[in-house]
Amino acid sequence: MDNKLFAGKVALVTGGSRGIGRAIALKLGSLGAEVVVNYARSDTDAQRVVTALTELGATAYAIRANLADVVEIQGLMREIQDRCGGLDILINSAARGLERPRNAIRALPNHLRITFDLNVLGPWFASKEAAPLLEARGGGSIVNLTSLGSRRYMPNYAAVGVTKGALDTLTMYLAVELAPKNIRVNGVCPGWVQETGGVAALSPELGEYLRRNIPMRRHVTPDDVANLVAFLCTPESEMIVGQTIVLDGGVNLVGMLT
Repeated sequence: MDNKLFAGKVALVTGGSRGIGRAIALKLGSLGAEVVVNYARSDTDAQRVVTALTELGATAYAIRANLADVVEIQGLMREIQDRCGGLDILINSAARGLERPRNAIRALPNHLRITFDLNVLGPWFASKEAAPLLEARGGGSIVNLTSLGSRRYMPNYAAVGVTKGALDTLTMYLAVELAPKNIRVNGVCPGWVQETGGVAALSPELGEYLRRNIPMRRHVTPDDVANLVAFLCTPESEMIVGQTIVLDGGVNLVGMLT
């Protein structure tokens, strides 16, 4: 891709301080975007991403906001408008749920509620609050990060899988409602991604078993996800609307361990 592809564009990456979000922030910055790195906890991690983006020649800011709180989302969007003059790209990457890995029957009510608040209501309200900013600049792109656990059973993954399934459906509804405003909404549904909580939660034996059974013989990397997300924000993907694209090296074609 042209390293000036997103020149003049402003991108917000929620959960951008680590893992997949970090890779996406760096990718968009390497392609010329001005990047807002949203984070909830670690100032240090967020500033490291800003430093890396600056070294790439990108303009970047770290802004703390809890995406499970609509008031903080509204404040985040106001700050972006004040600092950057608008928004062109929203990447909904912030997520939680693996800190209490349980199956559906053993899931804890409070954990389910807070997981739903961040994984579903966070992208929902972020998209709602971002839409006027995107429309004011002629349109833009929203990409939601979902999970293969929303489509196939995964042990001790109920809270994440169910909420990401809801996000898949939300992607469709937002896409239809926002497309007339030239705002395209799509999703990316990765398999197991290296250097993230999903792979870290696996036992070494299970991780190796899964790797051997992936047709591409490797796990997805954060950079793989970032490359697809970036493509979905380009003019070349203009007619891809409301799709959630599976990115898993082919494992979805051959079945998954239950």
